[in-house]
Amino acid sequence: MPQQVLTDTVRVAIHSPDAIVRAGLVSYLRNDRRTREVPPDRIGEADVVVVAVDVADASSLDLLTGLCDKPEARFAMVVGKRWQADVAAAVDLGVRAVLWRDSFSPETFIRTLLTVTEGGGSLPADLQGTLMEQVSRTQREVLSPRGLTASGVSPREVDVLRLVAEGEELSEIATRLSYSERTVKYILYGLMKRLHLRNRAHAVSYGIRTGLI
Repeated sequence: MPQQVLTDTVRVAIHSPDAIVRAGLVSYLRNDRRTREVPPDRIGEADVVVVAVDVADASSLDLLTGLCDKPEARFAMVVGKRWQADVAAAVDLGVRAVLWRDSFSPETFIRTLLTVTEGGGSLPADLQGTLMEQVSRTQREVLSPRGLTASGVSPREVDVLRLVAEGEELSEIATRLSYSERTVKYILYGLMKRLHLRNRAHAVSYGIRTGLI
């Protein structure tokens, strides 16, 4: 994802059922010229929505959609006690950062918001580990049996795409991979159709951009 260059203050909306927690987070914003608070009734204008909860669970994730249903919404969650939600589902919903409520300073809070606005993220080490395990399990139990990787591209599609990027003709690719030329065409055009890639150059560009090749 390309980074967003900050040219103005970061607009932040804060949601918390605890008035004291909310007041503390708002004070961090007001004491830093890089951020400003967005009122709750204008939450859709926020660059980042901060959601503070005691326990992050399935109902917390439902809350995110209810607060701001923009596809590009970015959330930072401040969690007081424990995390019980599906980490991958949280990321899919736009959660880009998680902070444990009792373990960050005002500067860390502001820096995290800036990072999220720039397109980055910040998860505690234990949640990163959980997310990696979820991705690994998905690869092992769902994708691998279907011959796919986490990118949705199969190893043989990657092989063909890499050789196309090297300038090989389809006949040369077929020889190198011990496929028929017809099979190479089937692999390449199947990939292009599935990922809505216009031509071979677009396919190569996609492969480079996503780190496949």
